[in-house]
Amino acid sequence: GSGGFRKRKHDNFPHGQRREEKENVNPPSALMTSFKSFQLELDTRHDKYERLVKLSRDITIESKRTIFLLHRFTSAPNGEEILNESEVKLDAVRRKIKQVAQELIGEDMYQFHRAISPGLQEYVEAVSFQYFIKTRSLISVEEINKQLIFTAEDREETTNMTSNSHDKEPHTWSLQVTPVDYLLGVADLTGELMRLCISSVGNGDIDTPFELSQFLRQIYDGFTFIGNTGPYEVSKKLYTLKQSLAKVENACYTLKVRGSEIPKHMLADVFSTKTELIDQEEGLP
Repeated sequence: GSGGFRKRKHDNFPHGQRREEKENVNPPSALMTSFKSFQLELDTRHDKYERLVKLSRDITIESKRTIFLLHRFTSAPNGEEILNESEVKLDAVRRKIKQVAQELIGEDMYQFHRAISPGLQEYVEAVSFQYFIKTRSLISVEEINKQLIFTAEDREETTNMTSNSHDKEPHTWSLQVTPVDYLLGVADLTGELMRLCISSVGNGDIDTPFELSQFLRQIYDGFTFIGNTGPYEVSKKLYTLKQSLAKVENACYTLKVRGSEIPKHMLADVFSTKTELIDQEEGLP
């Protein structure tokens, strides 16, 4: 009729019946099922990435503490105690790296490399610094990777191994330091050796700066062979390596030229003022 409300065709059906028919018409499709599985996989991968970032942060902190401890080697009355304590700290760091290796079982390490790379670089720096104090040489990446092979030592794992008598070989995990992480850790090592040179001069040790100068020169020569063909991070740290070498060579020059006329307790002050002048000339903060 005129002005009346027009009734739609499907209004004759109850509301609940229309909803059931709609659900029956659009059942869960294969595409939605695939996307739900993708969501679950991405969430699992993201959670693992965050766990690895936290572990890498813990590895970085403990490695830095080990480096700070090793700097006391030159001034400590008994250096063996410092080395033993540093070995205990590095063992704790390796236990963290073992957790990283367990997280990466069945995974492609390079998909999570950005999460663990800062911690591995700091660990390489700490291990190489301790190795240099012991042997006055550079540790190889093969030697570092040998220390990162782990076996099952937990109680639950050992009980499972004893219950399964047919498993004769213990379960092992390993994490390989990549060549890039090794190079970046060695590049950071040069800064610690420069600080070791400063502290040794302050303690009246005149021989150590000359040893460090030759050692840093060899490392710098090795990095120059890589040049711009290597990763961007390596070429970026080459400038800092050059600054550390210049400061150590300047210390050797000061010791050689003015070492006889300056008292040993004043050599550190002269060296610190020289390094400040170098930083100001080259625009370093």
